[in-house]
Amino acid sequence: MPLNDALLAEFDQEMASTRKTLERVPDDKLTWKPHPKSGTMGWLASHIATMVGWTTDTIEKESFDMSPPGTPPIAMPVAKSRTELLGWFENGVAKARAAIAGASDQTLMHSWSLLSGGKPMFTMPRTAVLRTFVMNHIIHHRAQLGVYLRMNDIPVPSIYGPSADEGGF
Repeated sequence: MPLNDALLAEFDQEMASTRKTLERVPDDKLTWKPHPKSGTMGWLASHIATMVGWTTDTIEKESFDMSPPGTPPIAMPVAKSRTELLGWFENGVAKARAAIAGASDQTLMHSWSLLSGGKPMFTMPRTAVLRTFVMNHIIHHRAQLGVYLRMNDIPVPSIYGPSADEGGF
């Protein structure tokens, strides 16, 4: 089985679960945060929604510098509404899925680096970057968003099994 087929099966499942979680973010809670050190619900949801776009950079570029020398760090946009958030997510998922589908095993096994100020933070095969830095990272923040939802009495969707709010799949 080609690597992209294996990645797409996981990608499709995780993006469907992520979509279910993002669909629960209410417009009137975008500025809510559980603690002064925490990001707002809008920031967290926006991070999740835009993170899927890292897939195309991972496949199409050799590296990504999150703070290019001589420039300010790249600022992440924060959605002003659930509609905007879901639009960013859906656009990113479509582009990411197409990039994965079109990637050869050779491309997916080629090294990719995350840089900060021109210095490598890590270098891994693209397939490992997609699974850890993109998908697992999204899953991690999706779980955090689930806690934000719970703390606001917003039903948490079932993901890998039933949630306290949804009895089944």
